[in-house]
Amino acid sequence: MSRPIIAILRGLKSSDAKATGQALIDAGIDKIEVPMNSPDPLESIGIMTREFGDRALIGAGTVLTTEQVDAVSGVGGRLIVSPNCDTQVIAHTHRLGLESWPGIFTPTEAFAALKAGATGLKLFPGVLAGPAGLSALRAVLPTGTQVYAVGGAGPENFGEWIKASADGFGIGSALFKPGMAVSEVARRAAQIVAAYDEAAG
Repeated sequence: MSRPIIAILRGLKSSDAKATGQALIDAGIDKIEVPMNSPDPLESIGIMTREFGDRALIGAGTVLTTEQVDAVSGVGGRLIVSPNCDTQVIAHTHRLGLESWPGIFTPTEAFAALKAGATGLKLFPGVLAGPAGLSALRAVLPTGTQVYAVGGAGPENFGEWIKASADGFGIGSALFKPGMAVSEVARRAAQIVAAYDEAAG
């Protein structure tokens, strides 16, 4: 069962990519981004797409340029997540047939992202908007718009966000920190999946 959770593996080393990816998929998280400001992100993404590309959506986070989109596509990545709303990056990602999840915070950014071809929206930083901010934004968004809360959304408040209409979540440091043992990532992933299942129940 696929859940609307994107694992954010900021700082992942390529030597840990295969084992970490396997742990996440085994726990029930099959959407994985390696931020571009990690060590050797393209190598990590390439390893995971070769290993798990048929059963997981793998790609990059903190994607800021169209050149980075091309580089991620070149190693098989199919997910492009950005912290910002850059319509050139979104449109280029859309043209390549990849999933585009730009960061938005205002209605203006949300509509610009959707017009450029975004697959869904990443409400970031979620901690500043809060569930109330999402509820207010939802009132004007086109029906069916997918919104993931990122930053300030996690197992302790999944329920509040879901009630406020969050479709999914991006989870970073609550799930993975550089140097963390794969067994710990697996344990945290299992806890996050259980918390999500209970909140979404």
